[in-house]
Amino acid sequence: MALPEEFHDLARKVRNWGRWGPDDEIGTLNLVDSEAVRRAAACVRKGRTISLALPLSLDGVQIGAIPGRINPLRTMVAINTPVTGDPSEFCTSDDVVVMGLQAATHWDSLAHVSYDGRLYNGLPASSVTALGAARCGIDKVRTLVARGVLLDVARAKGLDRLEGGYAITAEDLDGACDLAGVRVQPGDVVLVRTGQMAFLRQDPPDKVGYGIPAPGPSTKTVGWFHDHDVAAVATDNITFEVYPCEDPAVLLPVHLLHLVDMGMTQGQNFVLDDLAEDCAADGTYEFLLEASPQPFVGGLGSPVNPVAVK
Repeated sequence: MALPEEFHDLARKVRNWGRWGPDDEIGTLNLVDSEAVRRAAACVRKGRTISLALPLSLDGVQIGAIPGRINPLRTMVAINTPVTGDPSEFCTSDDVVVMGLQAATHWDSLAHVSYDGRLYNGLPASSVTALGAARCGIDKVRTLVARGVLLDVARAKGLDRLEGGYAITAEDLDGACDLAGVRVQPGDVVLVRTGQMAFLRQDPPDKVGYGIPAPGPSTKTVGWFHDHDVAAVATDNITFEVYPCEDPAVLLPVHLLHLVDMGMTQGQNFVLDDLAEDCAADGTYEFLLEASPQPFVGGLGSPVNPVAVK
């Protein structure tokens, strides 16, 4: 079934194809220029660091709903092995891991999704093969260091957690900016907190509840991110956007509009609750964010340990 005309109208309004040249493969990350990095560095005042990553373990958030996206399987390949044969000399232990690159806290590459046979910048979807992404792979993103801005939508609405399936609007993002006392600027990375991570902090964790229904950005936020020239955006849930989707006939439209049309990198499963408490305590919702992906050649995404530095 073809995507509705309303979707295509919005896609044409936010499309960045050609904005940074016909061969560009990183999209809005081009907005993280030297001025944006200096602005990020100026946010470091106390030297406090906060990790925003889920632990990488076999007991992760994947429950089989997404075929092939397995939790990290780490196994040993050497255990106190004497390299010379003499255990009184040099011994080594080593391990290996197999995992879905988007199994935990991660960035999606711009090649992660396509529609009408096209990736970002009009590049052919056929450039993604069994060998991975020849164009727009995660390896094209060499570094991601920028000013991070936490938009705590849940707190701005007076809630610990948004209701499952709540579709965040542009007005909600404006409300979170008012709470934070910040103005989102070109080249910023925006972290949107819904409170969904609370499901994983239960004992035992409720992984099914964490998955769906999920609150998240709706198509009504796409123009907001475009107009503010946001470099990348991440959420604290597994679907990134609101799920179930706003229109049952359009699967994950925000993914398509962000990654394909805008060329804006997306992140999921960012742990934002500790950061939110810290920001609420000191009233500062901006920070230096170091969130560079691992340079998997041809990767459709990458695990990341984002660190907020305040």
